[in-house]
Amino acid sequence: MAEGTRPAIEDDAPPLPKVNVAAPGAPWRWLRRAMDDLRGAPGPSLFYGGVFAVMGAALDNFIHEAALELALVTGFLLVAPFLAMGLYDISRHRQQGRKPVLSHTLVAWQANAPAIGFYALILALLLAVWIRVSVVVVALFFTSELPTEGSLLAQLASSPEGWVFMASYAAAGVGFALFVFATSVVSLPLLLDWHGMDTLTAMITSVNVLRQNFGPMVLWAVLIVLLIGAGFFTWYLGLIVTAPLVGHASWHAYKDCVSRP
Repeated sequence: MAEGTRPAIEDDAPPLPKVNVAAPGAPWRWLRRAMDDLRGAPGPSLFYGGVFAVMGAALDNFIHEAALELALVTGFLLVAPFLAMGLYDISRHRQQGRKPVLSHTLVAWQANAPAIGFYALILALLLAVWIRVSVVVVALFFTSELPTEGSLLAQLASSPEGWVFMASYAAAGVGFALFVFATSVVSLPLLLDWHGMDTLTAMITSVNVLRQNFGPMVLWAVLIVLLIGAGFFTWYLGLIVTAPLVGHASWHAYKDCVSRP
């Protein structure tokens, strides 16, 4: 290398994302845009909603040990952002004036496969840890044998220890959910949208979005819980509609809160 010359800098590295401040009521606007996406591409959107509903029903029908069921239901919420990748792609196509195609949404992750795959691995590890923590929390309170779903509900409703268990389990769940929400609220749409974006930068950007938009993001988190909860409490049929709404709205949250510098 000639004297005085500098080594080449990676010009292909994407610029750091710019975090924008959203209006306090922005989540309602994201949901209105999500409704437009659902109406504009009902077939692909409802396909993904059906996948969420089938997964929820499978959990209910095949997992009967309370500790695992509680863990997997919460884990369902932890990995939902990754499963919603196709919904992000639908919203992206519509925003670009292109017609969404289901076959394309199924492989949208290939656009940034290494980073998205690494993030999927992180979520899988978090889910494994959460399942282990759930079993430990249940075992601490039910020392003889792990309860079934029916016996767990009966014990929770009939003893002070049940309330202590619910408080402990909720505290552990909130901690995991807060971490996942903070690091994923815009990270996967960002990884999908910016080719070459790395996982760590996307996760840091997501945390910064939460920090700079704490009020709107708290409202958005509450709306997510309400919408997904409504899906669970309608024998999972509601997920056919509510899951696509959350996925599409998450894309619009990302576009509202993150831009290129």
